[in-house]
Amino acid sequence: MSGNATRRAAVKAVGDYAIPDKDFSEPLGELFGKNVFGPTEMKARLPKNVFRSVNATIEKGAPLDPTVADAVASAMRDWAIENGASHYAHVFYPLTGLTAEKHDSFLEPSSDSSSMAEFTGKTLLQGEPDGSSFPNGGIRSTFEARGYTGWDVTSPAYILENPNGNTLCIPTIFISWTGEALDKKTPLLRSQQAMSVQAARVLKLFGHTDIDTVVSYAGAEQEYFLIDEHFYYARPDLMSAGRTLFGAPPAKGQEFDDHYFGAIPERVLAYMIEVDRELFKQGILAKTRHNEVAPGQFEIAPLFEKSNLAHDHQQLMMTTLKKVAERYGMTCLLHEKPFSGVNGSGKHVNFSIGNRNQGNLLNPGDTPHENAQFLVFCAAVIRSVHLYGGLLRAVVASASNDFRLGANEAPPAIISIFLGAQLMDVFDQIAKGGATGSKESGTLHVGVDTLPPMKADPGDRNRTSPFAFTGNRFEFRAPGSSQSISGPMVAINTIMAEAMDYIATDLETAVAAGTDFNDAVQTILAKIITDHGAAVFNGNGYSDEWQEEAASRGLLNLRTTPDALEQFSEPAIVEVLDKYNVLSNRELASRQEVYLEQYILSVHVEAKQTAELGRTTILPAAQRYLGELATVATSLKAVELPWDSDTLTAISGLVTDLLAGLTELDAALAHEAEGNSMEHATNARDTLIPPMVKVRAAADALEGVVADDLWPLPTYQEMLNII
Repeated sequence: MSGNATRRAAVKAVGDYAIPDKDFSEPLGELFGKNVFGPTEMKARLPKNVFRSVNATIEKGAPLDPTVADAVASAMRDWAIENGASHYAHVFYPLTGLTAEKHDSFLEPSSDSSSMAEFTGKTLLQGEPDGSSFPNGGIRSTFEARGYTGWDVTSPAYILENPNGNTLCIPTIFISWTGEALDKKTPLLRSQQAMSVQAARVLKLFGHTDIDTVVSYAGAEQEYFLIDEHFYYARPDLMSAGRTLFGAPPAKGQEFDDHYFGAIPERVLAYMIEVDRELFKQGILAKTRHNEVAPGQFEIAPLFEKSNLAHDHQQLMMTTLKKVAERYGMTCLLHEKPFSGVNGSGKHVNFSIGNRNQGNLLNPGDTPHENAQFLVFCAAVIRSVHLYGGLLRAVVASASNDFRLGANEAPPAIISIFLGAQLMDVFDQIAKGGATGSKESGTLHVGVDTLPPMKADPGDRNRTSPFAFTGNRFEFRAPGSSQSISGPMVAINTIMAEAMDYIATDLETAVAAGTDFNDAVQTILAKIITDHGAAVFNGNGYSDEWQEEAASRGLLNLRTTPDALEQFSEPAIVEVLDKYNVLSNRELASRQEVYLEQYILSVHVEAKQTAELGRTTILPAAQRYLGELATVATSLKAVELPWDSDTLTAISGLVTDLLAGLTELDAALAHEAEGNSMEHATNARDTLIPPMVKVRAAADALEGVVADDLWPLPTYQEMLNII
């Protein structure tokens, strides 16, 4: 067994691990939604008039009638207590991107000194956590503490299980005393409403009279890494920064492409099965699980659902992935790039728009050239991506996601749209005067008689595109694995509202002036593809040629978070978010401030951890080995045996490089930049990251030459391949 004592102990612990034997005899069908106070449970427990009122809000977006709150609260309390809950929590989603909750007991003292379970409609509707201790970007001062949570009836309450007792969790918004959004959910609900209003205008023009509330749907593919917890606790960088700040590439990484969709390791599969069951209880249908490209990397993908609910479920999914991993002696890593040299993790957000009556509005059918309604909504996406690519890039900006975007493993930092051969051909025809046909699906000829005929789609897929059409929806591939999907969906909903507003206004004006509706549709489609077709790119987004071509098309290439977050100050972005009442100028500015601060803090934490690990862990190991070599060299010379002094010189040089990088990093950390948050963020990017890269380069080179029994940190070879 190789490695120093800490590494040897970690490797041995992994080898000694045994998968726990658990009772999973309860059928999945009985598990689904078991812990959710959803429509079925409400219908069984609420008076009919109360249920109809609440259900109208959930399904049709009708205003919530506060007079029903007492009846709902009473039924919800009884259900929760029957399911072992002693406390309730208003769950909200602050600008940390994480989930927040404050637990309160159902029990309150009565006049006879006994206690009774109380939970009123007033308590259900509104809570009051401390509003000063969460990021707010200047909206609230430290001494201004009041903040409110408000019940979001469209996202069902659920039971959070714990071995020692359960908690009723109630999804809420989180706003300040002045009514401004301090969370991720409030602008998502606002954007959903704005998009629905404008989509209904377009549908009305197409002759629909039974227009139900239009919603955006989302399905986020969650990528993550798993490593044994013994390795995690032996890596201070993973614990503090979420990624390895040091680590030489293993002899075998992902170059054989043998991990992707490979047989799932037994321990990981056991973990996945329990994750699925936990999610099923919360009404989250995890549809897909598989190995991802990098060793130690995996993916889980749920089914589509309304984007507000998808957001809440995504937050719950991330919590579940981490919590269940602990039960199997593993740690789930959601950082976008925990290991250098292998693929990072994204969260591809698939989205569409539609409703129960009109269906999926992004479904082209078999003959998209004849589906004018689809073409109009697709054109709205094209216009949105072209005009507001900067916003789409800004909402996925973070220190961790910077490692993925543009790194030939994820979409480029340039936001473009992929339509595929069939749709591109249709829009080309429209631009030239009118579409008369669509490329048809073909049949694959495999050459094996026993196989059934296989359909070939009329267009391929493009994994290098950040915004790709995939058959009946678009896939936004730029969000990072640790990020909330609220930002992406807020942006998509809002810019789609703007595009549909533009289209509806144009069509209404044309028809009012006597233009035939079909001619008006042809005209607006041709105008959009002509004016905004620069955002459409079906080629290789990883190529250097695309970088140059994108610049010639006027598309932004925002490589780092400070560059991207400047977009929140762009007048067009400020205007569109304010116009549709999604984020006021003040709310948007506060978010820019919060996200800049998070970037600065992330880089500073990594820089300080790099300096500490470099000086206290890696440098001593290298110096110890250098001392051993020097002693050996002296002994060999004393007996006149040949000695290769180049080895000693090379290692001495690496130690010198390490010390030089650490000195430069210490100096950068000691220098406090002056100016506003944007200047601080730019300074962190330009002065801290370069010496961190130098320190890492020297340290990783040393890992390849220092004696294995002296190397102090678990290696990539161990962490990525031993589960």
